[in-house]
Amino acid sequence: MKRLESYVCGGWVAGQGPVTALINPSTDEVIGECGSGGIDMAAALAYARARGGPALRELTFAQRGQILRAMSKVLHGGREELIALAIENGGNTRSDAKFDIDGAIFTLSSYGELGHALGDRKLLVDGEGVQLGRTARFYGEHVLTPRRGVAVHVNAFNFPAWGLAEKAATALLAGMPVVSKPASATAMVAWRMMQIFVDAKVLPDGALSFLCGSAGKLLDSLAGQDVLAFTGSSVTARTLRSGEGVVARSVHVNVEADSLNAAVLAPDVAPGSETWNLFVADVSRDITQKTGQKCTAIRRVMVPESRLADVSEALSARLTSVVVGNPTEESVQMGPLATRAQLDDVKSGIARLARETEALVGGEGEVKPRGVAEGKGCFVAPVVRLARDPRAAASVHEHEVFGPVATICVYSGAAEEAAELVGLGDGGLVASIYSDERDWLRAAVPAMAPLNGRLYLGSEKMASQSPGPGTVMPQLVHGGPGRAGGGEELGGLRGMSLYQQRTALQGDKSLLAAILEPG
Repeated sequence: MKRLESYVCGGWVAGQGPVTALINPSTDEVIGECGSGGIDMAAALAYARARGGPALRELTFAQRGQILRAMSKVLHGGREELIALAIENGGNTRSDAKFDIDGAIFTLSSYGELGHALGDRKLLVDGEGVQLGRTARFYGEHVLTPRRGVAVHVNAFNFPAWGLAEKAATALLAGMPVVSKPASATAMVAWRMMQIFVDAKVLPDGALSFLCGSAGKLLDSLAGQDVLAFTGSSVTARTLRSGEGVVARSVHVNVEADSLNAAVLAPDVAPGSETWNLFVADVSRDITQKTGQKCTAIRRVMVPESRLADVSEALSARLTSVVVGNPTEESVQMGPLATRAQLDDVKSGIARLARETEALVGGEGEVKPRGVAEGKGCFVAPVVRLARDPRAAASVHEHEVFGPVATICVYSGAAEEAAELVGLGDGGLVASIYSDERDWLRAAVPAMAPLNGRLYLGSEKMASQSPGPGTVMPQLVHGGPGRAGGGEELGGLRGMSLYQQRTALQGDKSLLAAILEPG
């Protein structure tokens, strides 16, 4: 059994006192433990600020980019080991493990390339300058400089690799040191990633710290130059945002929370067409990939009444053939949920949906998993429910079941009605729209855009290149309004703004130009 340690103040530290057990969710076997008792949280933050911050700010964007590319390279070298740990501790199939780990590798590499493109400069000019006086002797510019604090990242259980990498890559390139805290239950992949980084000596001292176990009083020591970025439930987000230290010292907070993401099928999409096949493949994948444990997974499927029978038949054919069981077996296509608590939450959520919807696929998730001893593991079958009157099914739009579960919502086919139903979710990370009809899309896109952080437009021409709406691309922003947390991550330069201070400069234009030159 592995005992996971934290990496703070420049060294590995074993926590004292109570520990959290890490289990194999396919077998219920305890495979590790972690705890953070006895760790001086204030000292960990102070070390990152005092050592990591100055070291990163001394580097140019190109040099920070080289660090990120080195991190990506060493992770790729440990890829097979990380995949094995994701299968063991996360219940991932090999395909799902690769999705997480390759996403981490790609994101680090992408931000490394961005650093190379930004070149030998240490601060960024934001937008165009403006003449403030009669001549250019009085001129104004906006600049972005790294905050002088530490970025604390509290990550979710479902993407231990990608979650660590996407936040760390953005902050490190911006010039801020990071303290990363994974969810304890699935921390093994993130812990091994940190070991790989430390052993390879790819980071300056204090630039990346790692807290394994409870956050304890970590957030009590945050200050006004610090940043807190959180991914997880909206309930936890409210607690973090209302923390006395966070509020009193105006700590910058970014949240990615619950999201009842929608897929909308337009009436022009005919069964058997390229766009239809893309829609069916995307919805099926999002229900089963990572056992539905994705913040971007499709939870609500808006289907015109004229297409209901065809959609039901297509999804049923796909999902009833999915083999659920121990992911170490080659024939298994979907593994367990990550924890026993997660299983209880999902079963409770399905039962809640069942009170307002009809069964279409999978009933309430009953399954006999392959390769698993009777009564062991955290398994549930893919489930699709049907809401013929979606406005009367409040739970469909109010409660996210974080598992392999989606609900079909019947609508008339009008773009305006589809947007209204999407809006009942009170803000999402991503909505996917499937149509080749430009007039329909002209009505749908502006109506749905304010409700979501990203719109994925599925059509015939892009179908062969699409990774699906559930894949977060580092070049585009990730986040969403309302229920989704109101935050924004990634997006290239846009994501870096969370970790930078925007400052207005006023003075002689030639003097400002000299200051802002690289070097």
